[in-house]
Amino acid sequence: MKKLSFKTNIQCGNCLSKVSPKLNEQADIHSWSVDLQDPNRTLTVETETLDAEDIRKAVLKAGFIATAV
Repeated sequence: MKKLSFKTNIQCGNCLSKVSPKLNEQADIHSWSVDLQDPNRTLTVETETLDAEDIRKAVLKAGFIATAV
């Protein structure tokens, strides 16, 4: 299992409600979370098969930006 981290522009719970369906529909994501207390609003994703570009595209579909760190 690999853990991927991203700096995002997800700011609040409302933002999370918009991005959640896009991340949840990715079958190969085992778990994910966004640290809203972190100034970088870090998204952490655990997956076996997806790469950073797959996650970036899913977040972008929800209208947010995710930059791999």
